[in-house]
Amino acid sequence: MNASQISSGRFDIQSLAQATRGCSALDAVPLNLTEAQWTTLADYLQPVSLQMGQVLIEQGVKDRTVYFVESGSLTVHYEDDKDRVRIAVVGAGSILGEGAFFSHLPRSATVNAGSHARLWCMTPLRFRELSTRYPSIALDLTVAMAAVLARRMYNKPKRVAVT
Repeated sequence: MNASQISSGRFDIQSLAQATRGCSALDAVPLNLTEAQWTTLADYLQPVSLQMGQVLIEQGVKDRTVYFVESGSLTVHYEDDKDRVRIAVVGAGSILGEGAFFSHLPRSATVNAGSHARLWCMTPLRFRELSTRYPSIALDLTVAMAAVLARRMYNKPKRVAVT
């Protein structure tokens, strides 16, 4: 992701909250925060706007930023050592980047915007700050991200979405 992809205006965090509450996908983020907690969380997130086709995450890159999808769809492409490509689609109410966030390993797949997409990103540094100042929100967030990771690992077609 480059600096031009970071939104200059502030998105409305309640739109992300609605996306997570309204998502019924297997990999929906089960994050049940109050409106005030979402507002607090927004101070630790940065909005990102992508146009169709833009790359968000590149396979092999060492980066631990996690992305929360507010709107749009993103395609995840994994190419194995035998040049086979697997694809998954991730939509609003889910996350991307949880695999590298927890594992400290390079990105396992490439992610492109399949449509115009609005996301919120959190770096490990901002997460550390959140966990120091608001440990209960950080714990809820950690459990929610881990739940998505576990669901994706149990579902073979969604496993490729662990980035």
